[in-house]
Amino acid sequence: MEPTTSSAKRSASGPQETSFPRRLRVGVDLRALVARPTGIGYYSLGLLRAMSASGRFEFVGLAHGDVHAAEELDKLGIPVEVEPAPLGVWWQQTTLPRRLARGDLDLFFSPLTTLPLRSKLPSVVTVHDLTALLYPETHRLKVRWSQMPFLGPSLRRAGRIVAVSEATARDVRFAFPEVADKVRVVANGVDEEFRPADPETIERLRAELDCPRGYMLYSGTLEPRKNLQGLLDAWEALADDEGDPLPLFLAGDYGWRNRSLLRRIERLGPRGVTYLGRLERRRLLEVMQAATIFVYPSFYEGFGLPVAEAMACGVPTVVSDRSSLPEVVGEAGLKVDPEDARGIAVALRRLLREEGLRARLAERGLARVANFRWARSGEEMAAIFDEALALE
Repeated sequence: MEPTTSSAKRSASGPQETSFPRRLRVGVDLRALVARPTGIGYYSLGLLRAMSASGRFEFVGLAHGDVHAAEELDKLGIPVEVEPAPLGVWWQQTTLPRRLARGDLDLFFSPLTTLPLRSKLPSVVTVHDLTALLYPETHRLKVRWSQMPFLGPSLRRAGRIVAVSEATARDVRFAFPEVADKVRVVANGVDEEFRPADPETIERLRAELDCPRGYMLYSGTLEPRKNLQGLLDAWEALADDEGDPLPLFLAGDYGWRNRSLLRRIERLGPRGVTYLGRLERRRLLEVMQAATIFVYPSFYEGFGLPVAEAMACGVPTVVSDRSSLPEVVGEAGLKVDPEDARGIAVALRRLLREEGLRARLAERGLARVANFRWARSGEEMAAIFDEALALE
């Protein structure tokens, strides 16, 4: 459906006159790019790259502070308007509605779960997960305060609600049955840079990390929901049984409630556990490409993008059997009960011992990740924008 497309006009007495479609002007909430990009920031960039390439949309970035990706957005032809505010949620609910009321935009898109409630502009919102509602104990008070008062009203106000997985869509429909018919699923994409490295590069990278035999890798924020204590329990059990297992690297932002976790990692350092901290994008890619196994035993995920990125790099995965992760890996990874450390250890041992299984899972992962490309996500999102506009 093309709600803003003008059809060609024909004159009976003269030459054909063609009227070209007007590009839709879409305001985009860029709060996730004010800080250093994490998952939602990369999600925002991936979609904007894909949808800008179609030529159908004229995006306008809106934010409450300087945007880290401003240079890339400029290359995409996306201007960024900044109206400074000390808190993103304050800006969203007070300053942003006044900007949207100017009348120069056709649609507003928020990749950040909530909407400005005082705006009447047609809107689409993406829900990545409902952890703030379902597992509030896994979030800081600040996160709960900035989401919970606005979550239900935002979903009710949205023209369309995008869930990044079927698992998240089920959660939204269960928690907010009144919006069930507005929910659509558009899976995350994986950036093209995530791809397998050649054997020589892998050997070089492992030598740089002083792990010539390879290593196991977790990538993501260090926070309770990710079940890193359970992962360390599994690794220790494996180390006790095997004596000399592959080292375990943990990469990602510090997160919160991690003092005991960091102390434990330090104690396990001599045995082979290392916290790499937050890695720059290029370095993270290299560390992922050279991993022997990627392990992600999270208690709950809305999608689990690091798992898809690992599969795109040809790395076999061990993931939790909960929420969206079975949906993402399909038959391309081993699935475990995140509360069973011994079961996680068994899966890791199996992959370490069975080279043929590692190869099969790596091959399946590369095929599986073809379903998660930003070009496809952008096409599906464009159709949802059309749906939202057609409601007006």
